[in-house]
Amino acid sequence: MQYKQPALAAILLATLSYAQTAPRDPILLPETTKKISPHVYVIPDTDTTPGVPNVGIILGTRAALVVDTGMGDRNGRIVLAEAQKLAPGRKLYLVTTHVHPEHDLGANAFPASTTMIRSVDQEKDIAEFGLQMAQVFSSRNAVNADLLKGATFRKADITYDDQSILDLGGTTVKIIALGTNHTRGDTAIFVTQDSVLFSGDDAMRGQPALISSSSSLSHWLTTLDLLEALHPRIVVPSHGPLGDVTFITTYRTYLTTVRDQTTRLKSQGKTVDEAIATLTPQMKPQFPDACRLAGAIRIAYKEAP
Repeated sequence: MQYKQPALAAILLATLSYAQTAPRDPILLPETTKKISPHVYVIPDTDTTPGVPNVGIILGTRAALVVDTGMGDRNGRIVLAEAQKLAPGRKLYLVTTHVHPEHDLGANAFPASTTMIRSVDQEKDIAEFGLQMAQVFSSRNAVNADLLKGATFRKADITYDDQSILDLGGTTVKIIALGTNHTRGDTAIFVTQDSVLFSGDDAMRGQPALISSSSSLSHWLTTLDLLEALHPRIVVPSHGPLGDVTFITTYRTYLTTVRDQTTRLKSQGKTVDEAIATLTPQMKPQFPDACRLAGAIRIAYKEAP
């Protein structure tokens, strides 16, 4: 499906408020790295800074897996240094939750010996959209532009369709292609022994951002069922504070409420704009991001009978 311009417009609209209120530059803080389970460390998005992800480093006796890179090579080098400190001399693997700049475009800072793992869907996103999102991020401010100067996507060493199992040596990781939710190439990472789930943007504190015209509430709800069935003890989202399965159940409540209320209004003959005008003030006290709410209502209206 073609969704280049709608996607970019939605991204700009849905993230404008964050870009305007950024408390600091989008640089990872390695001094805040913390151990959250026997095999998992996180460089956290401590203050919910736009452009800063939660970065994971998952340890085994033979190798380590890094989840997300930060924006640009400067952040990538920070992540690499932490991974090498925590897993000296061990083989490094790298995976990203999706191909947006703050998650993926620090990958080239890693040495050639690092194995990059991508889903086929991520490869399709890169092939179709290239660096369009990097251009969006760079246009926001000079810091982003500097971080992303010369950035390119790292070529995958391993690709997979639905799921890839990685044995790091005593630590087993499931890398799961989720299909189109936030992006076409959404990816979840589950550390089996620790019950730690890296959920990407598919379950976190902030409202879901359905920014692709091929996004689907019904598919996102199916994804939430899949993630909940893993029985995660800790959920590490793309951004913001770490949490637990409540992130998943809250997203389900949000999406089902939008779906059901939008379907009701459409059955009464309301237009999509009328549905947005009606539901936004009703839901805003609980779900205050009106831009993301409007996007979800539009998709729900399209899906409703």
